[in-house]
Amino acid sequence: MIIIVVKSKGPHRRTREKFRRGDRDKFTVNSRLRNFSAGDSVAIRTDSSSDSIPFRRFYGLTGTVEGTRGRAYIISIKDGNKPKKIIAKAEHLKAA
Repeated sequence: MIIIVVKSKGPHRRTREKFRRGDRDKFTVNSRLRNFSAGDSVAIRTDSSSDSIPFRRFYGLTGTVEGTRGRAYIISIKDGNKPKKIIAKAEHLKAA
């Protein structure tokens, strides 16, 4: 019997090292209750314990808060020379 393994093509592939929760960040309730206002500078640091995470390309980038969308924040960043908007919850953001 031959077993063929299919390579994963999900949204979290190739992110094992980047999103690993080691000693760097421990989950706290305060991280999910943080409030930011428009104009604040924030860094995108993905919390792997959450289901909805920003795309892995934007990990570690710094941007400014433009507003809110529900419980999430709209972050404006520059990816190369192109401006982009990221929607992320408070647990993925840190004041920069």
